[in-house]
Amino acid sequence: MFILTLFFVSLILSGLSGLLFLSQRVPLVYVRFHIGIISLPALVSLFAFCNTSASRNVGLLHLDSLTWFMAFFVLTIGIVIQRFSVRYLLGNLFYRKYFILYTVITGGAAVTWLSDDFRLLVGCWGITLMGLTILISINRKWKVTRAATRLSGYVFAVSWLALLAAIIWLYQVTGDWNFSSALTNDSLAHISSWEKTGINLLLVLAVIIPAAQWPFHNWLIESIVAPTPVSAIMHAGIVNAGGIMLTRFSPLFNGDKAQIFLLVLSSISVLIGIGISLVQVDYKRQLVGSTISQMGFMLIQCALGAYLAAIIHLVLHGLFKATLFLQAGSALHQHEKLSQVNKRSSFLWTMTGYVLGLLTGVAYWMLAPGGGYQLVNAFILGWSLSFSWKKLIAFSRGRIDRMVGLFILGVSAIVYFLIHSLFKGWLHANVYQSVQIPLPFVLIVVCLLILGSVMDALAARYSSSALFAVLYLWLVKLGEGQAKSTESHPNYLKQYPSERGNRL
Repeated sequence: MFILTLFFVSLILSGLSGLLFLSQRVPLVYVRFHIGIISLPALVSLFAFCNTSASRNVGLLHLDSLTWFMAFFVLTIGIVIQRFSVRYLLGNLFYRKYFILYTVITGGAAVTWLSDDFRLLVGCWGITLMGLTILISINRKWKVTRAATRLSGYVFAVSWLALLAAIIWLYQVTGDWNFSSALTNDSLAHISSWEKTGINLLLVLAVIIPAAQWPFHNWLIESIVAPTPVSAIMHAGIVNAGGIMLTRFSPLFNGDKAQIFLLVLSSISVLIGIGISLVQVDYKRQLVGSTISQMGFMLIQCALGAYLAAIIHLVLHGLFKATLFLQAGSALHQHEKLSQVNKRSSFLWTMTGYVLGLLTGVAYWMLAPGGGYQLVNAFILGWSLSFSWKKLIAFSRGRIDRMVGLFILGVSAIVYFLIHSLFKGWLHANVYQSVQIPLPFVLIVVCLLILGSVMDALAARYSSSALFAVLYLWLVKLGEGQAKSTESHPNYLKQYPSERGNRL
């Protein structure tokens, strides 16, 4: 109880610190003290995570290793992004407002995942979505920002209302507002099949919109007009919320027809995201396409009942994508053409990589416990090995480079399995263990993933065909914003006064 009190006191202090920094009388150097204050809730949640051995309910909250870990993850992402913004956003007219909005978003998300009450969850998640919308719209003088805010606000409202409707419906059939009692087997046994499917379809709608899944992906494409730290917190802490949301509702969601609907929709989104990332030349749009496909795969994991794998995915994706966005300003792509000698010598190595990937996938499928997700995981593991082999070894320049590539590949594999082993040990007891969906649907997903994996090879082989040109232009259009979201010469820049303050 003392740790919980300390957590909320530190969270309140973080919000008050952000409000204090809004005052023009407070020197800009105070922002460094603000960073220290917002570190307190993250440290408390880390301590609680390390010292939590069993699940328990305290008032409106559900405390276990999973909820504390998600709170720690979200708050830590907020600290990193706010620390990065100290110098990156310096000179921006709305410099002070960014920090209070970052604090509200991460604090709201942290309490969302700690909640055991449906009303607290929907309220805090609404605060998070509202804070993100305000963060996107903070520069209202720019026409592009206004268009992005309008679209984001509409789709976020639909997502939040869908979650609210699902929760109200669930309360009507169970008579309980709490996760711990409403989602028990006894309570769920009184829900009819059509009611269960209806509630789950509303939940699916509520999670695919923030996850930028087709056909609701446009809001994420439009949002690239926001500053890089805003994109970082968006891609690292908001779009991947569907994984933890469906994990919390997994006793209700598991074994329902809505899983198949989510499976098909997410598979389509994976292909669209891959296509957008392949045809776009803008670095941030490439990252958006990557996020769409990655979130699609995360939701595929949830649809297949692999909730623990989805949690691992959302955490690693959040850390990885935040890093990519924060270094977006220094990204430089180098494309070097291989000589004919290198192409001929690399063919054997490339084929070796394909064979190793196939053997690894088959071995994993045969040795791992049965289930639909293991087939998908075997395919992803084999494909990842062959892709990494091709980039690190097949196209290397000489023996030394190949030895270095082998070393990097081996270390990466060890780190991968070590991280997964740690997460399974930490969170296994707190994640719902589900029944897999029928294998034919899994095979359809595998076929779609195979189609996505060969898109790059087909594009290179048939780049001069009419079909490729049509597909290419369609993907380019799909990854571009609306015409009204484009302004070549922003007029608002002429109206910016300079903010005077102390040097940091």
